[in-house]
Amino acid sequence: MSGLDTASGTTTVKNLIGGQWQDSAATRFGDIFNPSTGQVIARSPLSSADETKQAVQAAADAFPAWRDTPVVERARVMFRFRDLMAQNFEELAALITREHGKTLPESRAEVQRGVEMAEFASGIPNMIKGETMANIARNVDAETIRHPVGVCAGITPYNFPFMVPLWMFPIALTCGNTFILKPSEKVPLSSIRMGELLVEAGIPDGVFNIVHGDKESVDVLLTHPDVAAISFVGSTKIAKYIYEVGTQHNKRVQSAGGAKNHLIIMPDADVDLSVKALAASAYGCAGQRCMAGSVAVAVGSIADPLVDQLNDYASKLKTGPTDGCDPDMGPLINPDAVNRVESYLDIAKNEGATVRLDGRKNVSGEGFLVGPSIIDHVKPDMRVAKEEIFGPVLSVIRADDLDAALEVGNNCAYGNGASIFTNSGYAAREFKQHFNAGMIGINVGVPAPMAWFPFTGWNASFFGDLHIQGNEGVHFYTRQKTTLTRWFAPDESCHHDPVWKTGLGKKD
Repeated sequence: MSGLDTASGTTTVKNLIGGQWQDSAATRFGDIFNPSTGQVIARSPLSSADETKQAVQAAADAFPAWRDTPVVERARVMFRFRDLMAQNFEELAALITREHGKTLPESRAEVQRGVEMAEFASGIPNMIKGETMANIARNVDAETIRHPVGVCAGITPYNFPFMVPLWMFPIALTCGNTFILKPSEKVPLSSIRMGELLVEAGIPDGVFNIVHGDKESVDVLLTHPDVAAISFVGSTKIAKYIYEVGTQHNKRVQSAGGAKNHLIIMPDADVDLSVKALAASAYGCAGQRCMAGSVAVAVGSIADPLVDQLNDYASKLKTGPTDGCDPDMGPLINPDAVNRVESYLDIAKNEGATVRLDGRKNVSGEGFLVGPSIIDHVKPDMRVAKEEIFGPVLSVIRADDLDAALEVGNNCAYGNGASIFTNSGYAAREFKQHFNAGMIGINVGVPAPMAWFPFTGWNASFFGDLHIQGNEGVHFYTRQKTTLTRWFAPDESCHHDPVWKTGLGKKD
């Protein structure tokens, strides 16, 4: 059974509730674009509160049996799912490119990161083993075990339609929870295909559900008494809302927000290598990722040659449609994103910065295209230095020394990721120890951790206690139970008991 309805001539995505693909009764819909052409390719229903509640009920009904399924059997389902993703690797990458606009190499990288999350989750039987200690007190033994928390929900963004949902549900499911995915209404096709593969892998009915919607659906998930945990990735404004409302309703919440990531280039850095790393970080995925390097902090004498070479390099990058083509950078997600990114170039001029490379003048063709941009002579208090643009715009701040560069980061409201480019061990260590961010790179443009390590944003980049991915992800989707045990030796009057004579008790 397919997650798409094509009977009416307009492709409409379906909800997956209780193991059945269902047409939504929604009266509101969102358009799904091919960003390379600007054409609408499908539509996503904005499901009602009642439909969302049906998904919650299906997950709640399925939870007891799935919780009691041996963890090794749950892991085998996840491993089969991982295998199906590997078998359909190129199809999945092409689907991401079609609905999001990433280049095909970027989409392949996204699929690979998602596959790695399923591989990580397949090893959870070894990770949720408890701890024991004999004789923690006289004749008392102690043990801890981890239990699933119940019905979990994931609310995911448009910029990684395949990878981000896989940050969440493989761990949640393998730990014994049931799950409701609310994908971005802009890019639901990848989630639909994942649901089809998970059903093929043997996930029981109701254990994994998909409901398409907007704030109406989200608010049901945040307030419904049967939902135990919420995972979110998106903008800081919404991340804060998710955290506040979810925790007010007694839910566990991990809520990853936006970012303003800094790339410090020291005077001793290799300029050629730094330029390539900066361009990959700032313009990869058209800048539509929370780990994009959006502020370059050029220290001392390296500033002029760095900006000159970066301008020369970025101006030669080909921006164009990715559907059937192979540019260096693809389109933005929709017309609103184009307008937002272009507006910041005008804001920068009005604030006194220099637009060294204007991406509006370096593109041609259909689709939602904006080329790489460089804004030089940016001051830390300017909007382009403080606000998340979420597009292919790199702002350059000039700093006199390492201390001044660190201060730029310390005054930033965000704290997601940052990198330094240097050949100095001292500078690298100072940066690692003191920069105000949770994920640090040294001569690495995008310091995003892989499945085995948590995605550790700080400050306004994350709301919650336990982060996504790694051991923290396992801990988020489980809760501990501690048992203290004391057994008493039978007294002598019990020696006549037949059970005693079997040798199960104290012998004479």
